Amino acid sequence: MTRPQHILKEHNIIQSMSRKRNCLDHEGIENFFDLLKSELFYLQEFNRIEHLKKELESYIFYYIHKRIKTKLKELTPVECRIQSSLAA
Repeated sequence: MTRPQHILKEHNIIQSMSRKRNCLDHEGIENFFDLLKSELFYLQEFNRIEHLKKELESYIFYYIHKRIKTKLKELTPVECRIQSSLAA
């Protein structure tokens, strides 16, 4: 058992991944945050946390429900998931 695994066990924490991580594990979320920054954060200023929260919520809704992705055959993520579940 490695030292990090031993520490987790001491604190009754269950490890969520059993294999060694690699850079591809984070590729999807890193891509999302790059887009978020370039399509939202760099285009406006946020003077209040409420404004930031509102814009973040709007962007996430847009990203999931409205933003067409070429990798998803010109579908939104929601449309792709619905189509996949119907085909299964």
